[in-house]
Amino acid sequence: MSVLEMKVPSPGESISEVEIAEWLVEDGDYVEKDQTIAEVDSDKATLELPAEEAGLITLKAEVGDLVEVGQVVCLIDTSAARPEGSPKTDSTAVNDSVPSPSPVSSKQTPTPKLDSYAKGHPSVAAKKMIDENDLSAELIEGTGRDGRITKGDVKLAVSAGLARADRKSESKKMSMLRRKIASRLVSVKNETAMLTTFNEVNMKPIMDLRKKYKDEFKEKYGVGLGFMSFFTKACTLGLAEFPEVNSMIDGDHMISYNFADVGIAVSSPKGLMVPVLRNAEKMNLLEIETNIKQLAIKARDGKISLDEITGGTFTITNGGVFGSMLSTPIINPPQSAILGMHNIVERPVAIDGKVEIRPIMYLALSYDHRIIDGKDSVGFLVMVKEALENPLEKIFDNKDPKDVLFNY
Repeated sequence: MSVLEMKVPSPGESISEVEIAEWLVEDGDYVEKDQTIAEVDSDKATLELPAEEAGLITLKAEVGDLVEVGQVVCLIDTSAARPEGSPKTDSTAVNDSVPSPSPVSSKQTPTPKLDSYAKGHPSVAAKKMIDENDLSAELIEGTGRDGRITKGDVKLAVSAGLARADRKSESKKMSMLRRKIASRLVSVKNETAMLTTFNEVNMKPIMDLRKKYKDEFKEKYGVGLGFMSFFTKACTLGLAEFPEVNSMIDGDHMISYNFADVGIAVSSPKGLMVPVLRNAEKMNLLEIETNIKQLAIKARDGKISLDEITGGTFTITNGGVFGSMLSTPIINPPQSAILGMHNIVERPVAIDGKVEIRPIMYLALSYDHRIIDGKDSVGFLVMVKEALENPLEKIFDNKDPKDVLFNY
């Protein structure tokens, strides 16, 4: 018998341990080389663990276990024959249907573990359905291998009208990513002189531009013409004018940058992530929208790399997509400033001595007062406001927007 020890690879510099977030195979399964067998959480992102060789797998760690880089998490018997009648597994897909026993040779038939950790534990897709339908996993009988709850089990429970659980409490260990986020947020509050300044912006000019060109833009390029590209462009103009806002503290030194690596906060199943647009100051609106879309999809699918979520110099977060009217965003360390966008609401405003209704968004800039003075923070936010309220002049450089948008 030839056994391969699968060890946790290093997911990145300075990371010494990870957490087993999900096993995508079960003890005794036959796995193919390069098949994704597990998802592991570091304090920065969720990573996939592929099988190094084909064979029968024996799991050596459970979901939720903290394991060190280099630690053995499973064994693969590479001398084991593939079960008879079992086709090669597509390493990029996970079968979430109710499995049926596969015929195997008498020597290789694994004995199911009646008390396996998989019993009563839902698969990834099943867990999503349970959450969407507000069900309790405890009330669903798993018919998968070793008692695992499959997507088919949840569908059956929903169609049978399974009662939702009322007045229950649950203790669940936070993921390593969530624990790291919590720790970083607390340290920011304790270690920075964080202050927030506010302003409001009349969104009508941007909304008029989008209404006029968004359909043609989407048809030509395959991406939407969203608000985020305009805000990112406005921020890069402000960062060039106020470099203190694009700086950070390193001991007794202030480090400033002549480039803008802008982080865009996005919500993912694992929590808030901040993919970074490198050299955003050099991007046009199309490039910004395309990169944001690609990074957001990677974050949502858990396929984003460490390099893509580290090293930003400034961050934009949009609480408005969730209905937030106003907030004080927390700085994303080691950066020194973050811009918070909010929802757009029609409000009465004074224009040329008359009260008129305009779509207004409140903006919030949180900044580290240790290196950013009030005049710089206010000046930056005013410049962002002016760019958004005068896009023809500030963003399109007095050129015809149609000529600019459709000649990238």
